[in-house]
Amino acid sequence: MIIGRLLAGIGIGISSALVPLYISEISPTEIRGALGTINQLFICIGILAALVAGLPLAQNPAWWRTMFGISIVPSILLALGMAVSPESPRWLFQQGKISQAEAAIKKLYGKEKVTEVMYDLKASGQGSNEPDANWFDLFSKRYWKVVSVGAALFLLQQLAGINAVVYYSTSVFRSAGIASDVAASALVGAANVFGTMIASSLMDKQGRKSLLITSFSGMAASMLLLSLSFTWKALAPYSGTLAVVGTVLYVLSFALGAGPVPALLLPEIFASRIRAKAVALSMGMHWVSNFFIGLYFLSVVNKFGISTVYLGFASVCALAVLYIAGNVVETKGRSLEEIERELSPPSKADANAFLVSDQ
Repeated sequence: MIIGRLLAGIGIGISSALVPLYISEISPTEIRGALGTINQLFICIGILAALVAGLPLAQNPAWWRTMFGISIVPSILLALGMAVSPESPRWLFQQGKISQAEAAIKKLYGKEKVTEVMYDLKASGQGSNEPDANWFDLFSKRYWKVVSVGAALFLLQQLAGINAVVYYSTSVFRSAGIASDVAASALVGAANVFGTMIASSLMDKQGRKSLLITSFSGMAASMLLLSLSFTWKALAPYSGTLAVVGTVLYVLSFALGAGPVPALLLPEIFASRIRAKAVALSMGMHWVSNFFIGLYFLSVVNKFGISTVYLGFASVCALAVLYIAGNVVETKGRSLEEIERELSPPSKADANAFLVSDQ
């Protein structure tokens, strides 16, 4: 059991970094945001499906074996689907596999787009003679700012309390008279799915940065409502209802931006030379912070009280709004190459090499 969970965790860790990276590199600019959000949407749907798959467990304790068997299906579908999917043309070009990159572009976008996309790849310096980045390059002056933004977004996402709210939601709902843990989880999951659906329709219209600011603002207000529902005596008669409303609004706000945007934005802002390692570092920050919040959340609640903890989460959300407003760039409607040229311009030698080759 332990070995199986370890292997599953490794697989999830790899896919959580690779899937948004792959989607961002193959998606047309005008729908890249929507496609990235659809990934998050189906993660939410998958969580709901897992909940439904676990319903028979209450009457049949041996059902857990069937549950693990069901989880094999999406794994096989993903493996088969990727076997017939094209490789990222940006990665192929970076590796010097020009003809294969052109074939991948033709398959993804059509023959008429090959020249345009290849020109963008050359202009961004992805075919430069720069060696592959090592881990220390992530902390260099050239890349540190974008790498720190990526890591900070996932750190703020977790410190804002999403997993803590989900962990504590059943207790909150019981205080409002909802005794069924399944019903509580379903309500939270439904809010997550609904919010992500809205985000997918707005991502390429409103932009990533504005959705992040709206999302964290809504989360801060929801956390403040949750905190007050537990402490303000004037609200005592309505505390259970307000706690449920606050929880649902928080999850809905999270799904609008703080949930889907970081995984989408990171591959967009990282230069091709560091993209894989920088995404891995940022996702590592996500899982490490997730682990420690899950480990210590109940201990902190027992020591300081749930109201104080929720107030702390509200403060983190407010700080996130300020940080995003001052440090995150808007990537809506811009190709990965345009973003890279602005945030991580190629070295002078590579720029000269491109100009010579273009002439």
